[in-house]
Amino acid sequence: MNPEFIIAKYYCTQSPLWYTLTEHSKAVRDKALDIVSNHPELEADAQFVSEAALLHDIGIYLTNAPDLHCHGALPYICHGYLGRELLEKEGYPAHALVSERHTGTGLSLIDIQQQKLPVPQRDMLPVTIEEQIICFADKFYSKSRSLTTPKSIDKVIKSMRKHGEHQVKRFEEWCEMFL
Repeated sequence: MNPEFIIAKYYCTQSPLWYTLTEHSKAVRDKALDIVSNHPELEADAQFVSEAALLHDIGIYLTNAPDLHCHGALPYICHGYLGRELLEKEGYPAHALVSERHTGTGLSLIDIQQQKLPVPQRDMLPVTIEEQIICFADKFYSKSRSLTTPKSIDKVIKSMRKHGEHQVKRFEEWCEMFL
């Protein structure tokens, strides 16, 4: 599998959006691979983590987030399940699940229903260790500010808190596991 080839099918290489996507995704990949390397006891698949981290945000171009150079029709919250659809079409169902399950610390069906989110009505929580590692690593990098400078744990927690204490709790559990 070649993640760069798949990205190039959907993004104009060297465009501002391509740059935002690839730089963010490389930062997430590098942090995720550091976790894999530092925690062999987790037995995470490093090759899969590398590929899936590069592809986790592939659906952003289909959303409306002009500050990120995204001019699609759907709300940004939809990029995860849209990425899943793209990656399933490409023949990568496991990578597709990473894309769908990386928003926040994952979205439960209850979260989706209570917040009336415009996404499919199903649990979108990271299940595998690889999904959890990528989801965790993603929380440290913004696509709208410095792409490669990680946020502090305190900043991540502050941003997670507005989405509920259950999100903070899951992130703190991952801090214990991965740091």
